[in-house]
Amino acid sequence: MEVKMKVLLVNGSPHKEGCTYTALREAAGALEKNGIETEIFWTGVGEVAGCIGCGACAGGGGCFRKDVVNEFVAKAGEADGYIFGSPVHYAAASGTITSFLDRAFYSGGKEMAGKPGAVVVSCRRGGASAAFDQLNKYFTINGMPIVSSQYWNQVHGTNAEEVKKDAEGMQTMRTLGNNMAWLLKCIEAGKKQGIEFPEREPVQRTNFI
Repeated sequence: MEVKMKVLLVNGSPHKEGCTYTALREAAGALEKNGIETEIFWTGVGEVAGCIGCGACAGGGGCFRKDVVNEFVAKAGEADGYIFGSPVHYAAASGTITSFLDRAFYSGGKEMAGKPGAVVVSCRRGGASAAFDQLNKYFTINGMPIVSSQYWNQVHGTNAEEVKKDAEGMQTMRTLGNNMAWLLKCIEAGKKQGIEFPEREPVQRTNFI
């Protein structure tokens, strides 16, 4: 029986259906053509506070701030892959997506560990690669394979209609979706052959004072 897989895409822009959404939607369309279910999760326009390092989430009840972060983490465990999208603000990811991912990975990183992840960024002109590099670091500290495309995953434009005219950017999003679908299917095929994610050693933390 074929296993139904799902990718959770996160729109970290204050604009629900703006440039970032347009990029994510293009990637989602490619995933869907490959038989992968998708859901676009919007971080919204409300306040998303940063992590204060209190450790309350270690008790297993999620972050003490009951907001969109906990809503996302609850969904994350059911997903097989993730694509996080952000507008570029001052050559960096948006404040919202940064606070969102800090808390999501700190409180619920285990839900995403070992699963493929990707980032897409949207900018008017510059700063895309800096924001792209920033966001990819969440994956590399959490044992997550990073899905790439034919170019760095970025689109350009000041509104959704301009982004749609970025032919290379839109193609990059479709290629990303196709590549994500391919990797998910490879992982599933491996599981059927008894190949599981590597067992991890107990974490050792070396702290220098």
